[in-house]
Amino acid sequence: MASVAPPNVVNISDLRRLAERRLPRAVFDYIDGGADGEVTLAENTRVFDTVTFRPRCAVAIPQCELGTTVLGMPVSMPILLAPVGSSRMFYPRGEEVAAQQAGLAGTIYILSTLSGCRLEDVKRATSGPAWYQLYLVGGRDAARAAIARAKAAGFSALVVTIDTPVAGLRERDVRNGTKELLARTPGMFQHLWQFLARPGWLLDTLGDGGLMKFPNVVPPETGQPFPYADITVALEQTTVTWDDMGWIREAWGGPIIIKGVLTGDDARRAVDEGASAVVVSNHGARQLDTVSSTLRALPEVVAAVQGRTEVLMDGGVRRGGDVAKAICLGARAVLVGRAYAYGLGAGGGAGVARAIEILKSDYTRTLKLLGCPGTSDLDRSYIDVPTSWKSQ
Repeated sequence: MASVAPPNVVNISDLRRLAERRLPRAVFDYIDGGADGEVTLAENTRVFDTVTFRPRCAVAIPQCELGTTVLGMPVSMPILLAPVGSSRMFYPRGEEVAAQQAGLAGTIYILSTLSGCRLEDVKRATSGPAWYQLYLVGGRDAARAAIARAKAAGFSALVVTIDTPVAGLRERDVRNGTKELLARTPGMFQHLWQFLARPGWLLDTLGDGGLMKFPNVVPPETGQPFPYADITVALEQTTVTWDDMGWIREAWGGPIIIKGVLTGDDARRAVDEGASAVVVSNHGARQLDTVSSTLRALPEVVAAVQGRTEVLMDGGVRRGGDVAKAICLGARAVLVGRAYAYGLGAGGGAGVARAIEILKSDYTRTLKLLGCPGTSDLDRSYIDVPTSWKSQ
């Protein structure tokens, strides 16, 4: 694997480049791609450039206080590692590797239901807090069992994703043969070259057990981890609705974060359902294309909840300045997904650590250049937003 240290890797785009070089096309596209024409995918990152900084100069900030709390949990910086399904495809035992690095960095790791590693193993891998993200794939009984396991393992919050009634159309996956490869139809043979062209990844993956399954989705009727090839159909058969929140809340008995909120109406409903926090998210632009970018939706959600719950945000964060802008607009913290997934795909634990280091260093420098003493001091006075945002 290529070095992830400087000068080879200076920013998240460099990690993306190395991940593309190491991973087969279908695996890289899984990380990198979005829905349909990828309009929202591009907008998630572009929108940060439309918000500009208003620095306070002639201010000495020798030491910035980056830390904050999320749901009362102290973190070293307002940057959490988002749930990224199938991370074990990117690197052997990928979820455990990423969780370990989150703990070492003093922040929270969020484990996807669609993990390739057992949730108990992931929790043991991190020295920091961990949250469990919930789908209902496999049915309500399978979800109840996963919730019970997560409680027993010591996960401190449950993240319920509400924006996946069906899977978005990811056109890259149609072109790269994902469907044929998973179904193992004769059509897969024309796509095998991409795996043979990445022998390092192939050897790593075969040594890690080959095509992963989902050990945290165990339907009671089979007692076996859910197979990878069947997951898309299963997700569409088990949509999370508001009606599910009651039994989920009862089964969990702890803090619940509702992820996938883009409007004030949904944010208020989430608060009414007892959410301890909401995540402003468009699922990394992988579901419905041409929805709002998350940074653009953030002010509406913050205004709607009126301080009754914490607001987190994901989508498009590639630099520490992006983190600062989200905090200025009312986010308690941001979740990063692709940023560390590129690092994981590029260089395993070292790549994840480098992604976190880049964002933390960027964020520290941004605060000092703004003349801002710490995370808790960031507010709208440090930014200018487009005129069309002024009413929010």
